[in-house]
Amino acid sequence: MDIAVLGLNHKTAPVSVRERLAFDPHAAAVALKALKARYPAAEFVILSTCNRVEIYWAADEQGSPSAGEITAFLAESRNTAAEDFSSHLYCRHDADAVTHLLTVSSSLDSMVIGESQIIAQVKESYALACSVRSTGKILNRLFHAAFETSKEIYYSTTIANRRVSVAGVAVELAAQLFADITCARVVVIGAGQMGELLVEHFKHVRCTDIVIINRSLQRAADLAAAHGIRADKWETLDRHLAEADIIVASAGGQDCLFTKAAFRKAVGRRKSPLLIIDIAVPRNFDPAVNDIDNVFLYSVDDLAAVVEQNVQLRREEVDQAVEIICDKTAQFMDWLGVSQLGPLVGQMKEQFERIQRNEIERFFVGPRQHADCRQAMEGMVSRVVNKLLHCVIRNMNAEARAHGIDHAAKMAGDILDQARQIAEDARNGEPDAT
Repeated sequence: MDIAVLGLNHKTAPVSVRERLAFDPHAAAVALKALKARYPAAEFVILSTCNRVEIYWAADEQGSPSAGEITAFLAESRNTAAEDFSSHLYCRHDADAVTHLLTVSSSLDSMVIGESQIIAQVKESYALACSVRSTGKILNRLFHAAFETSKEIYYSTTIANRRVSVAGVAVELAAQLFADITCARVVVIGAGQMGELLVEHFKHVRCTDIVIINRSLQRAADLAAAHGIRADKWETLDRHLAEADIIVASAGGQDCLFTKAAFRKAVGRRKSPLLIIDIAVPRNFDPAVNDIDNVFLYSVDDLAAVVEQNVQLRREEVDQAVEIICDKTAQFMDWLGVSQLGPLVGQMKEQFERIQRNEIERFFVGPRQHADCRQAMEGMVSRVVNKLLHCVIRNMNAEARAHGIDHAAKMAGDILDQARQIAEDARNGEPDAT
Protein backbone atom coordinates (compact mmCIF):
# COMPACT_ATOMS: atom_id res chain seq x y z
CA MET A 1 0.00 0.00 0.00
CA ASP A 2 1.35 3.39 -1.02
CA ILE A 3 0.28 6.51 0.90
CA ALA A 4 1.80 9.72 -0.41
CA VAL A 5 1.57 13.49 -0.52
CA LEU A 6 3.04 15.82 -3.14
CA GLY A 7 2.88 19.57 -2.87
CA LEU A 8 4.46 22.85 -1.94
CA ASN A 9 3.93 25.35 0.86
CA HIS A 10 5.03 28.71 2.24
CA LYS A 11 8.35 27.21 3.30
CA THR A 12 9.27 25.84 -0.12
CA ALA A 13 7.63 28.26 -2.56
CA PRO A 14 6.91 32.00 -2.70
CA VAL A 15 3.35 33.21 -3.12
CA SER A 16 4.04 33.95 -6.79
CA VAL A 17 4.38 30.20 -7.34
CA ARG A 18 1.66 29.07 -4.92
CA GLU A 19 -0.98 31.31 -6.47
CA ARG A 20 -0.45 29.74 -9.89
CA LEU A 21 -1.25 26.30 -8.53
CA ALA A 22 -4.09 27.23 -6.15
CA PHE A 23 -7.44 25.44 -6.52
CA ASP A 24 -10.81 26.94 -5.70
CA PRO A 25 -13.46 24.36 -4.64
CA HIS A 26 -14.86 23.96 -8.16
CA ALA A 27 -11.42 23.44 -9.70
CA ALA A 28 -10.49 20.99 -6.93
CA ALA A 29 -13.65 18.97 -7.56
CA VAL A 30 -12.91 18.82 -11.29
CA ALA A 31 -9.31 17.77 -10.60
CA LEU A 32 -10.34 15.06 -8.12
CA LYS A 33 -12.77 13.56 -10.63
CA ALA A 34 -10.08 13.60 -13.30
CA LEU A 35 -7.56 11.92 -10.98
CA LYS A 36 -10.06 9.24 -10.02
CA ALA A 37 -10.92 8.58 -13.67
CA ARG A 38 -7.23 8.33 -14.56
CA TYR A 39 -6.29 6.16 -11.55
CA PRO A 40 -9.50 4.34 -10.53
CA ALA A 41 -7.78 2.10 -7.97
CA ALA A 42 -6.40 5.09 -6.04
CA GLU A 43 -7.90 7.52 -3.50
CA PHE A 44 -7.31 11.29 -3.61
CA VAL A 45 -7.74 14.47 -1.56
CA ILE A 46 -6.59 17.96 -2.63
CA LEU A 47 -5.73 20.53 0.05
CA SER A 48 -5.37 24.10 -1.25
CA THR A 49 -4.99 27.08 1.09
CA CYS A 50 -3.16 30.40 0.97
CA ASN A 51 -0.08 28.63 2.36
CA ARG A 52 -0.07 25.30 0.53
CA VAL A 53 -1.24 23.17 -2.38
CA GLU A 54 -1.04 19.43 -1.71
CA ILE A 55 -2.37 16.26 -3.32
CA TYR A 56 -2.75 13.21 -1.07
CA TRP A 57 -3.24 9.75 -2.52
CA ALA A 58 -3.37 6.10 -1.45
CA ALA A 59 -3.44 2.90 -3.51
CA ASP A 60 -2.01 -0.56 -3.86
CA GLU A 61 1.42 -0.30 -5.41
CA GLN A 62 0.15 -1.68 -8.72
CA GLY A 63 -2.49 1.06 -9.03
CA SER A 64 -0.62 3.96 -7.46
CA PRO A 65 0.49 6.93 -9.58
CA SER A 66 4.10 8.04 -9.35
CA ALA A 67 5.24 11.42 -8.06
CA GLY A 68 6.16 12.33 -11.62
CA GLU A 69 2.66 11.54 -12.84
CA ILE A 70 1.08 13.65 -10.08
CA THR A 71 3.45 16.51 -10.91
CA ALA A 72 2.48 16.29 -14.57
CA PHE A 73 -1.20 16.23 -13.63
CA LEU A 74 -0.76 19.30 -11.41
CA ALA A 75 0.87 21.18 -14.27
CA GLU A 76 -1.85 20.08 -16.69
CA SER A 77 -4.76 20.95 -14.41
CA ARG A 78 -3.37 24.38 -13.51
CA ASN A 79 -2.27 25.12 -17.08
CA THR A 80 1.35 25.81 -16.19
CA ALA A 81 4.71 24.25 -16.99
CA ALA A 82 6.03 21.69 -14.51
CA GLU A 83 9.51 23.17 -14.66
CA ASP A 84 8.11 26.43 -13.27
CA PHE A 85 7.28 24.83 -9.91
CA SER A 86 8.81 21.34 -9.70
CA SER A 87 11.89 22.58 -7.80
CA HIS A 88 9.59 23.79 -5.01
CA LEU A 89 7.82 20.44 -4.56
CA TYR A 90 8.18 17.89 -1.80
CA CYS A 91 6.92 14.32 -1.90
CA ARG A 92 6.53 12.10 1.15
CA HIS A 93 5.48 8.47 1.37
CA ASP A 94 4.04 6.08 3.95
CA ALA A 95 4.74 7.08 7.58
CA ASP A 96 6.33 10.37 6.47
CA ALA A 97 3.16 11.26 4.54
CA VAL A 98 0.98 10.36 7.52
CA THR A 99 3.11 12.48 9.86
CA HIS A 100 2.96 15.37 7.40
CA LEU A 101 -0.85 15.44 7.29
CA LEU A 102 -1.12 15.17 11.07
CA THR A 103 1.39 18.00 11.43
CA VAL A 104 -0.46 20.19 8.92
CA SER A 105 -3.86 19.53 10.51
CA SER A 106 -2.52 20.39 13.95
CA SER A 107 -1.23 23.76 12.61
CA LEU A 108 2.40 22.91 13.39
CA ASP A 109 3.32 23.42 9.73
CA SER A 110 1.40 26.67 9.39
CA MET A 111 2.97 30.10 9.01
CA VAL A 112 1.32 30.89 12.33
CA ILE A 113 1.64 27.90 14.65
CA GLY A 114 -1.57 27.41 16.56
CA GLU A 115 -3.82 29.14 14.02
CA SER A 116 -7.32 27.69 13.96
CA GLN A 117 -8.22 27.96 10.28
CA ILE A 118 -6.20 25.02 8.97
CA ILE A 119 -8.23 22.23 10.58
CA ALA A 120 -11.42 23.71 9.09
CA GLN A 121 -9.71 23.88 5.70
CA VAL A 122 -8.55 20.26 5.97
CA LYS A 123 -12.08 19.17 6.89
CA GLU A 124 -13.55 21.13 3.97
CA SER A 125 -11.03 19.58 1.56
CA TYR A 126 -11.82 16.08 2.84
CA ALA A 127 -15.58 16.72 2.63
CA LEU A 128 -15.17 17.88 -0.97
CA ALA A 129 -13.25 14.70 -1.83
CA CYS A 130 -15.99 12.61 -0.20
CA SER A 131 -18.65 14.46 -2.19
CA VAL A 132 -17.02 13.49 -5.51
CA ARG A 133 -16.23 9.95 -4.27
CA SER A 134 -12.47 10.24 -4.65
CA THR A 135 -11.67 8.90 -1.17
CA GLY A 136 -11.76 5.37 0.20
CA LYS A 137 -10.96 3.21 3.19
CA ILE A 138 -7.35 4.36 3.62
CA LEU A 139 -7.70 8.13 3.26
CA ASN A 140 -10.96 8.08 5.20
CA ARG A 141 -9.13 6.53 8.13
CA LEU A 142 -6.12 8.82 7.69
CA PHE A 143 -8.07 12.08 7.63
CA HIS A 144 -10.15 11.09 10.63
CA ALA A 145 -6.89 10.31 12.42
CA ALA A 146 -5.76 13.84 11.51
CA PHE A 147 -8.95 15.33 12.97
CA GLU A 148 -8.51 13.34 16.19
CA THR A 149 -4.85 14.35 16.47
CA SER A 150 -5.66 18.03 16.03
CA LYS A 151 -8.34 17.80 18.70
CA GLU A 152 -6.03 16.07 21.18
CA ILE A 153 -3.29 18.66 20.66
CA TYR A 154 -5.84 21.45 21.05
CA TYR A 155 -6.95 20.15 24.44
CA SER A 156 -3.69 18.76 25.84
CA THR A 157 -1.31 21.62 24.97
CA THR A 158 -1.45 25.40 25.37
CA ILE A 159 -0.75 26.10 21.70
CA ALA A 160 -4.36 27.06 21.07
CA ASN A 161 -4.48 29.31 24.14
CA ARG A 162 -1.99 31.70 22.54
CA ARG A 163 -2.64 31.08 18.90
CA VAL A 164 -3.12 33.85 16.35
CA SER A 165 -4.53 33.42 12.88
CA VAL A 166 -3.08 34.91 9.72
CA ALA A 167 -5.89 37.44 10.02
CA GLY A 168 -4.73 38.23 13.54
CA VAL A 169 -1.15 38.76 12.39
CA ALA A 170 -2.40 41.09 9.65
CA VAL A 171 -4.19 43.25 12.21
CA GLU A 172 -1.16 43.13 14.50
CA LEU A 173 0.98 44.48 11.66
CA ALA A 174 -1.53 47.29 11.08
CA ALA A 175 -1.42 48.15 14.79
CA GLN A 176 2.37 48.41 14.60
CA LEU A 177 2.25 50.82 11.67
CA PHE A 178 -0.50 53.16 12.93
CA ALA A 179 -0.09 55.14 16.12
CA ASP A 180 -3.83 55.02 16.83
CA ILE A 181 -5.43 52.17 14.91
CA THR A 182 -8.81 52.90 16.51
CA CYS A 183 -9.16 55.94 14.24
CA ALA A 184 -8.12 54.16 11.06
CA ARG A 185 -10.56 53.80 8.17
CA VAL A 186 -10.53 50.12 7.26
CA VAL A 187 -11.73 48.46 4.06
CA VAL A 188 -12.06 44.67 4.09
CA ILE A 189 -12.33 43.11 0.63
CA GLY A 190 -13.99 39.70 0.80
CA ALA A 191 -16.79 38.40 3.04
CA GLY A 192 -15.70 34.78 3.35
CA GLN A 193 -14.34 33.06 6.45
CA MET A 194 -11.10 35.02 6.32
CA GLY A 195 -12.98 38.30 5.81
CA GLU A 196 -15.05 37.63 8.90
CA LEU A 197 -11.94 36.82 10.94
CA LEU A 198 -10.39 40.09 9.81
CA VAL A 199 -13.46 42.01 10.94
CA GLU A 200 -13.39 40.29 14.33
CA HIS A 201 -9.71 41.13 14.83
CA PHE A 202 -10.12 44.77 13.84
CA LYS A 203 -13.06 45.14 16.22
CA HIS A 204 -10.97 43.52 18.94
CA VAL A 205 -8.45 46.37 18.65
CA ARG A 206 -11.40 48.84 18.77
CA CYS A 207 -11.55 49.88 15.14
CA THR A 208 -14.99 51.37 14.50
CA ASP A 209 -14.79 52.68 10.92
CA ILE A 210 -14.91 49.40 9.00
CA VAL A 211 -16.60 48.77 5.66
CA ILE A 212 -16.77 45.39 3.98
CA ILE A 213 -16.93 45.04 0.20
CA ASN A 214 -17.84 41.78 -1.48
CA ARG A 215 -19.00 40.70 -4.93
CA SER A 216 -22.18 39.43 -3.29
CA LEU A 217 -23.70 42.44 -1.54
CA GLN A 218 -26.09 40.23 0.44
CA ARG A 219 -23.23 38.26 1.93
CA ALA A 220 -21.40 41.47 2.84
CA ALA A 221 -24.59 42.92 4.34
CA ASP A 222 -25.16 39.80 6.46
CA LEU A 223 -21.62 39.94 7.79
CA ALA A 224 -21.88 43.68 8.45
CA ALA A 225 -25.17 43.28 10.32
CA ALA A 226 -23.67 40.53 12.49
CA HIS A 227 -20.76 42.77 13.54
CA GLY A 228 -22.29 46.22 13.56
CA ILE A 229 -20.23 47.60 10.65
CA ARG A 230 -21.01 48.86 7.14
CA ALA A 231 -21.25 47.04 3.83
CA ASP A 232 -21.29 48.48 0.34
CA LYS A 233 -21.61 47.42 -3.29
CA TRP A 234 -18.68 46.04 -5.23
CA GLU A 235 -19.01 48.93 -7.67
CA THR A 236 -18.08 51.38 -4.89
CA LEU A 237 -14.74 49.72 -4.19
CA ASP A 238 -12.62 52.36 -5.94
CA ARG A 239 -14.18 55.18 -3.89
CA HIS A 240 -13.59 53.34 -0.62
CA LEU A 241 -9.99 52.57 -1.55
CA ALA A 242 -9.32 56.26 -2.13
CA GLU A 243 -10.64 57.10 1.37
CA ALA A 244 -9.10 54.18 3.29
CA ASP A 245 -6.13 54.08 5.67
CA ILE A 246 -5.96 50.29 5.75
CA ILE A 247 -7.03 47.81 3.07
CA VAL A 248 -7.07 44.11 3.81
CA ALA A 249 -7.82 41.87 0.84
CA SER A 250 -8.94 38.25 1.01
CA ALA A 251 -11.24 38.00 -2.01
CA GLY A 252 -11.16 34.69 -3.85
CA GLY A 253 -10.72 34.43 -7.58
CA GLN A 254 -8.09 33.62 -10.14
CA ASP A 255 -7.48 37.14 -11.46
CA CYS A 256 -5.67 40.10 -9.89
CA LEU A 257 -8.13 42.83 -8.86
CA PHE A 258 -5.73 45.75 -9.29
CA THR A 259 -2.70 46.33 -11.47
CA LYS A 260 -0.40 49.20 -10.57
CA ALA A 261 -1.99 51.49 -13.17
CA ALA A 262 -5.55 50.64 -12.15
CA PHE A 263 -4.84 51.16 -8.50
CA ARG A 264 -3.04 54.49 -9.05
CA LYS A 265 -6.10 55.67 -10.97
CA ALA A 266 -8.42 54.53 -8.15
CA VAL A 267 -6.59 56.20 -5.27
CA GLY A 268 -5.17 59.24 -7.04
CA ARG A 269 -2.20 61.11 -5.54
CA ARG A 270 -2.31 60.43 -1.82
CA LYS A 271 -0.35 62.33 0.80
CA SER A 272 -1.35 60.16 3.73
CA PRO A 273 0.04 56.62 4.01
CA LEU A 274 -2.04 53.66 2.86
CA LEU A 275 -1.42 50.18 4.23
CA ILE A 276 -2.51 47.22 2.06
CA ILE A 277 -2.33 43.71 3.46
CA ASP A 278 -3.04 41.21 0.69
CA ILE A 279 -3.56 37.76 2.22
CA ALA A 280 -5.44 36.36 -0.78
CA VAL A 281 -3.94 33.56 -2.87
CA PRO A 282 -3.96 34.23 -5.78
CA ARG A 283 -3.08 37.81 -4.78
CA ASN A 284 -5.65 40.58 -5.19
CA PHE A 285 -3.02 43.30 -5.79
CA ASP A 286 -0.17 43.38 -8.27
CA PRO A 287 3.12 43.54 -6.28
CA ALA A 288 4.07 46.62 -8.34
CA VAL A 289 1.42 48.56 -6.38
CA ASN A 290 4.02 48.78 -3.63
CA ASP A 291 6.04 51.16 -5.84
CA ILE A 292 3.38 53.89 -5.58
CA ASP A 293 4.30 56.72 -3.20
CA ASN A 294 2.80 56.45 0.30
CA VAL A 295 1.44 52.95 -0.43
CA PHE A 296 2.77 50.04 1.63
CA LEU A 297 1.78 46.61 0.31
CA TYR A 298 2.34 43.40 2.27
CA SER A 299 1.59 39.91 0.94
CA VAL A 300 0.92 36.83 3.04
CA ASP A 301 4.62 35.94 2.84
CA ASP A 302 5.59 39.33 4.28
CA LEU A 303 3.90 38.37 7.55
CA ALA A 304 6.62 35.82 8.27
CA ALA A 305 8.66 38.21 10.44
CA VAL A 306 5.69 38.82 12.71
CA VAL A 307 5.10 35.08 12.89
CA GLU A 308 8.65 34.24 13.98
CA GLN A 309 8.11 35.55 17.48
CA ASN A 310 4.93 33.50 17.68
CA VAL A 311 6.90 30.36 16.80
CA GLN A 312 9.44 30.90 19.57
CA LEU A 313 6.74 31.39 22.20
CA ARG A 314 5.28 28.02 21.30
CA ARG A 315 8.45 25.93 21.17
CA GLU A 316 7.78 23.93 24.33
CA GLU A 317 4.17 23.25 23.34
CA VAL A 318 5.33 22.23 19.85
CA ASP A 319 7.63 19.58 21.32
CA GLN A 320 4.70 18.09 23.23
CA ALA A 321 2.51 18.19 20.15
CA VAL A 322 5.19 16.43 18.09
CA GLU A 323 5.17 13.56 20.59
CA ILE A 324 1.42 13.20 20.12
CA ILE A 325 1.82 13.21 16.35
CA CYS A 326 4.50 10.50 16.51
CA ASP A 327 2.22 8.30 18.64
CA LYS A 328 -0.73 8.83 16.31
CA THR A 329 1.41 8.09 13.25
CA ALA A 330 2.54 4.80 14.82
CA GLN A 331 -1.06 3.88 15.62
CA PHE A 332 -2.18 4.57 12.06
CA MET A 333 0.70 2.60 10.54
CA ASP A 334 -0.14 -0.32 12.86
CA TRP A 335 -3.73 -0.20 11.62
CA LEU A 336 -2.59 0.05 8.01
CA GLY A 337 -0.29 -2.93 8.38
CA VAL A 338 -2.95 -5.09 9.99
CA SER A 339 -5.58 -3.99 7.46
CA GLN A 340 -3.37 -5.31 4.68
CA LEU A 341 -3.57 -8.75 6.31
CA GLY A 342 -7.36 -8.63 5.93
CA PRO A 343 -7.56 -10.71 2.71
CA LEU A 344 -5.31 -13.39 4.23
CA VAL A 345 -7.41 -13.44 7.40
CA GLY A 346 -10.54 -13.88 5.29
CA GLN A 347 -9.02 -16.81 3.41
CA MET A 348 -7.79 -18.32 6.66
CA LYS A 349 -11.27 -18.09 8.18
CA GLU A 350 -12.70 -19.80 5.11
CA GLN A 351 -10.26 -22.72 5.42
CA PHE A 352 -10.80 -23.07 9.18
CA GLU A 353 -14.55 -23.27 8.59
CA ARG A 354 -13.93 -25.82 5.85
CA ILE A 355 -11.95 -27.96 8.29
CA GLN A 356 -14.76 -27.54 10.82
CA ARG A 357 -17.38 -28.79 8.35
CA ASN A 358 -15.21 -31.72 7.31
CA GLU A 359 -14.68 -32.83 10.89
CA ILE A 360 -18.38 -32.56 11.72
CA GLU A 361 -19.24 -34.69 8.70
CA ARG A 362 -16.61 -37.26 9.63
CA PHE A 363 -17.99 -37.48 13.16
CA PHE A 364 -21.68 -37.78 12.30
CA VAL A 365 -21.56 -40.98 10.27
CA GLY A 366 -23.01 -44.40 10.86
CA PRO A 367 -25.00 -44.67 14.07
CA ARG A 368 -24.31 -41.00 14.92
CA GLN A 369 -25.63 -39.49 11.70
CA HIS A 370 -29.08 -38.85 13.18
CA ALA A 371 -27.92 -37.92 16.68
CA ASP A 372 -29.93 -35.22 18.43
CA CYS A 373 -26.78 -33.46 19.62
CA ARG A 374 -25.58 -32.48 16.13
CA GLN A 375 -26.81 -28.89 16.29
CA ALA A 376 -25.29 -28.33 19.73
CA MET A 377 -22.03 -29.96 18.61
CA GLU A 378 -21.81 -27.76 15.50
CA GLY A 379 -22.29 -24.64 17.61
CA MET A 380 -19.64 -25.72 20.10
CA VAL A 381 -17.07 -26.60 17.43
CA SER A 382 -17.75 -23.30 15.64
CA ARG A 383 -17.05 -21.36 18.83
CA VAL A 384 -13.80 -23.27 19.39
CA VAL A 385 -12.67 -22.62 15.82
CA ASN A 386 -13.47 -18.89 16.08
CA LYS A 387 -11.52 -18.59 19.33
CA LEU A 388 -8.52 -20.35 17.81
CA LEU A 389 -8.72 -18.08 14.76
CA HIS A 390 -8.84 -15.05 17.06
CA CYS A 391 -5.64 -16.27 18.76
CA VAL A 392 -3.96 -16.62 15.36
CA ILE A 393 -5.02 -13.09 14.32
CA ARG A 394 -3.73 -11.58 17.57
CA ASN A 395 -0.37 -13.24 17.00
CA MET A 396 -0.26 -12.01 13.42
CA ASN A 397 -0.92 -8.46 14.61
CA ALA A 398 1.85 -8.77 17.19
CA GLU A 399 4.24 -10.03 14.52
CA ALA A 400 3.31 -7.13 12.24
CA ARG A 401 4.09 -4.60 14.97
CA ALA A 402 7.30 -6.31 16.09
CA HIS A 403 8.80 -7.44 12.78
CA GLY A 404 6.88 -5.70 10.03
CA ILE A 405 3.98 -6.46 7.73
CA ASP A 406 6.02 -8.71 5.39
CA HIS A 407 7.01 -11.03 8.22
CA ALA A 408 3.43 -11.25 9.47
CA ALA A 409 2.13 -11.88 5.96
CA LYS A 410 4.58 -14.76 5.51
CA MET A 411 3.44 -16.28 8.80
CA ALA A 412 -0.19 -15.94 7.73
CA GLY A 413 0.59 -17.48 4.34
CA ASP A 414 2.26 -20.49 5.96
CA ILE A 415 -0.75 -21.05 8.26
CA LEU A 416 -3.11 -20.69 5.31
CA ASP A 417 -1.17 -23.27 3.26
CA GLN A 418 -1.26 -25.74 6.15
CA ALA A 419 -4.99 -25.19 6.68
CA ARG A 420 -5.69 -25.79 2.99
CA GLN A 421 -3.69 -29.00 3.09
CA ILE A 422 -5.54 -30.26 6.17
CA ALA A 423 -8.90 -29.46 4.57
CA GLU A 424 -7.90 -31.16 1.34
CA ASP A 425 -6.65 -34.28 3.14
CA ALA A 426 -9.91 -34.51 5.08
CA ARG A 427 -11.95 -34.15 1.86
CA ASN A 428 -9.96 -36.98 0.29
CA GLY A 429 -10.49 -39.14 3.35
CA GLU A 430 -6.83 -39.22 4.36
CA PRO A 431 -6.06 -39.66 8.07
CA ASP A 432 -4.95 -36.71 10.16
CA ALA A 433 -1.22 -36.13 10.36
CA THR A 434 0.29 -37.24 13.65
